[in-house]
Amino acid sequence: MKTVLDILEERISAAMAAVSGQEGCAALVRPATDPKFGDYQVNGIMPLAKQIKTNPCKLAEQVVKNLDVSDICEKPEVAGPGFINLRLKSNFVADRLLEISKDPANLGVEKTPQPQTIVVDFSGPNIAKEMHVGHLRSTIIGDCICRLLEFLGHDVKRQNHIGDWGTPMGMVIYGLALAGVKKLALATDGQLRPWKDVLADINKDGVKLSELEESYKKIVAIEKNYPNVADNIRKITNQLQRHDPELKSIWKAACEITLRDCSDIYDVLGVGLSRDDVRGESAYYDYLPKVVEDLKKSGLAKESEGAVCVFPEGFKDKEGKPLPVIIQKSDGAYLYATTDLAAIRYRVNELKADRIVYVTDARQSLHFQMVFAVARMAGWAPENVELVHVTFGSVLGENGKPLKTREGENVKLKELLDEAVERAKAVVEEKNPELSPAKKEEIAKAVGIGAVKYADYSNSRTSDYVFSFDKMLAMDGNTAPYMQYAYARIKSIERKAQSRGIDTENELTSLKKATLTEASELDLAKHLIRYGEAIQAAIADYRPNYLTAYLYELAQKFSAFYTDCPVLDAGPDKRPTRFLLCDLTARTIEHGLSNLLGIEVVEQM
Repeated sequence: MKTVLDILEERISAAMAAVSGQEGCAALVRPATDPKFGDYQVNGIMPLAKQIKTNPCKLAEQVVKNLDVSDICEKPEVAGPGFINLRLKSNFVADRLLEISKDPANLGVEKTPQPQTIVVDFSGPNIAKEMHVGHLRSTIIGDCICRLLEFLGHDVKRQNHIGDWGTPMGMVIYGLALAGVKKLALATDGQLRPWKDVLADINKDGVKLSELEESYKKIVAIEKNYPNVADNIRKITNQLQRHDPELKSIWKAACEITLRDCSDIYDVLGVGLSRDDVRGESAYYDYLPKVVEDLKKSGLAKESEGAVCVFPEGFKDKEGKPLPVIIQKSDGAYLYATTDLAAIRYRVNELKADRIVYVTDARQSLHFQMVFAVARMAGWAPENVELVHVTFGSVLGENGKPLKTREGENVKLKELLDEAVERAKAVVEEKNPELSPAKKEEIAKAVGIGAVKYADYSNSRTSDYVFSFDKMLAMDGNTAPYMQYAYARIKSIERKAQSRGIDTENELTSLKKATLTEASELDLAKHLIRYGEAIQAAIADYRPNYLTAYLYELAQKFSAFYTDCPVLDAGPDKRPTRFLLCDLTARTIEHGLSNLLGIEVVEQM
């Protein structure tokens, strides 16, 4: 079903058009910021009045006269310099609740009338490196965006654009060939072992990702100071990129070790990324010469100081000189921009994308702006294909600086998540010591991982935020534990009802007319019927914090309702409606947390 906001906007826009004679009027209906002014406020009168040069208050009065919302709202009120305030009728809200209750899968949220094929590029770990805290936001924000889009009916294609090619891969293989992961020392003149022996060692020893990363770090440390090492790495990289079968086998083994670890983290986080979604830099390598060739043929690319560059209009450096997108260096090497352009061509031509969404940190903003500009210039991304860069800020430590270990290294994501679960376990032990060990483990995982994800989601994605276990595991405030407790609390009401012999399911199915007589009942009900609006707002600007804000407010309104309105002890005329409010609140919290944010709910805390 359409949201109340959408219905109001349609009717008010039509009334504005009828009064003004102007087509395409925008009602600009927004939820009221103060309930004393009503539930919704119309803000589009003043811009229209200015456009047609009339008094906004008089125009608002004329619009109200031509407006029929009597089935939804009390009589509209004109206020201030031309606002129209709208207050929902309680019987409309009650009827809406019953409609939503008949749609348990979607909770009354309407699917998009125009589904698109949408590619979402997110996570993007690097081969031979453990995922760290810097991967957290891209991974979970990207997953949430996919969940929201899929729920609304879009065909979403996840793409995990991993870093699995180029010189870093040459370094990894060189490290393995020099002495093996287990024994790698700072040797610079050792003989490289036969490739078959290297592959046999990897398969036999069960190499860990941490050992691969250590090997890579040691090679990085010596490569700059020893020309023979750099030469060997270049040769290996070149052989790999020419598809040498033995080197490709070693490379595939390194990829497998890395992706196995990444998959474990995705499982812990509850993120929907599979091996089928992996399409890294290597997948596009053979297409890069064609990217350069086609840009040259079209006259968009030209040589500049030995490199091949495209100069998209409007991008300049600090001195006012045109900024280039370098697609091939003077030594023939390709760059990230070349790969990203090849990826756009693939996603448009092969995946048939109507929209491509990239989820990366804000430092890559200029890169994507320029790559998008080149893709448009080349015609590889037609105007009907939307290109979106969803940026996010950094995760900070308590000192206000990017979160690092004491040694100054990035915090490993696995270690951070393990600690979250351990801390949550201590909270569960304190709050509910009588639970079985298995139940404590289950709750600790749901609460610990949920706390990390929810804390990230509840902050504006464009802002940096301070990572604090104490704050994110708090049982009060806008946290996952608070939301999970609100859900568990409602489930406990249902269990108590059953213990008293009350058939809640029968009361709900036999309810034909809901009655909202108490102020806190009506307040909760009004918020419940706005779930679709919260989802629309969250996906319109790719901001999960709009959804968490809605859910937190829902939990607060439920708490006020439960304080004011007895449920189990209510009379037979009121109890079914109150069961309905409890049931829909629990369903909405569960759907928002579990289905859209990927956070588990628990029936006991």
